[in-house]
This record gives sequence, structure tokens and C-alpha cells, in this order.
Amino acid sequence: MLSDKIITTFDKGLRTIFAAGIAARQRPDAYLDEPALDDASKIHAAALMRINHVGEICAQALYSGQALSSRNPQIVNALKHAAAEETDHLVWCEARIKELGGRKSLLNPIWYAGSFALGAIAGALSDKWNLGFLAETEQQVSIHLQNHLNQLDESDVKTRTIVYQMQQDEAAHASEANQLGAVELPALIKAGMKVASKIMTKTAYYI
Repeated sequence: MLSDKIITTFDKGLRTIFAAGIAARQRPDAYLDEPALDDASKIHAAALMRINHVGEICAQALYSGQALSSRNPQIVNALKHAAAEETDHLVWCEARIKELGGRKSLLNPIWYAGSFALGAIAGALSDKWNLGFLAETEQQVSIHLQNHLNQLDESDVKTRTIVYQMQQDEAAHASEANQLGAVELPALIKAGMKVASKIMTKTAYYI
């Protein structure tokens, strides 16, 4: 029933924003020792991981919105699979932020609400557009994570290992969406997504 889906989706949103998540997979850096980083490197790494945590908040919201309004069971299953791996990312990022002495973004409820609305709109469109939105989101996130790998201290192997695994997962999600029949989004929409992402990353670095 639609009412049940709405209640479940609302509950998931509250848990994503306020509750401590549980990862299905072990952290990829679990076997690595904590590196000796100076204060500046820790602060920068924590800020980058805060951005990544916000990205995972947004991903959960997008997928929930898309799954709620999508009418294709195959696409809904693909979204749920991606969301499950994004939950791992969410937990990994939060834990690493704490280890680096940082904090999560104070604007997470706003990030979630905005992304959920976008996801619901995408899900209400045709299946190909829904998948196209998923594929483009993951492709942009993958590029964004590579930029973080370029910025992180080479000795910060724990943070780098987490970010690298996240990047691999995002690329796999994009590939799955393309295999299911994603349509390439118009250049104007891609540009708009990049602008929105830039605003989010610049803000989340500090707030």
C-alpha cells in the first residue's frame, strides 16, 4: 500500500539523519594502522569526509525518493541495492570523521529533504530518465571522490582506502543503471546537477 511505503520511507529518512547506521560490510581500512598526521591534514581530511558523508545522506534521500515514485520493480530493486551499499559508506564516513576529530554537517536535514524531492521527481518520470538520473549522479560522485583522493595526504592510508572503495562502488552503481537502460541526460540538466553539487560541497566543507 502507498501509505505503508510513505511511512517506511519517512522512517528511513529519520534514521538516516539522526540514528547511528549499521554497515553490512567491514570497513575497508580496518586492517590499517592510524597514520601520524599533522593537525592541518586531519582538519582537511575530516572536512572532506564530512562532504562525503553529506553526499551519502543525499544519495539515501535520492534513492528513497526515486524508489517511492518509481513503478518498475526492477528499478526499485536496483535502487535498494545501491542504497544498501551507500549505507555502508554513510557509516564508514561518520566513523572516520570522528576518528579525525571532526563533526557531521549541521545541515543534513536540509540536504536530505532537497535530495528526496529531486529523487521523487526523477522516479515519477519514465524509467529511462529515472535510471539516467541515477547513472549521472553516480558518475559525478565518482569524479568528486577522485578529486578527494588527489587532495588527501598520501600518508593518510585509512581515509584514502575508504574513499577508494566508495569510488569503486559508485562506478558499479552507474554501470548497473546503464545496463538497465539509462538514457543520457541533457547537457543542461547535467550542468545544473554539477552546480548544485558544487554548492553542497563548498558549504559542507565548513558547515
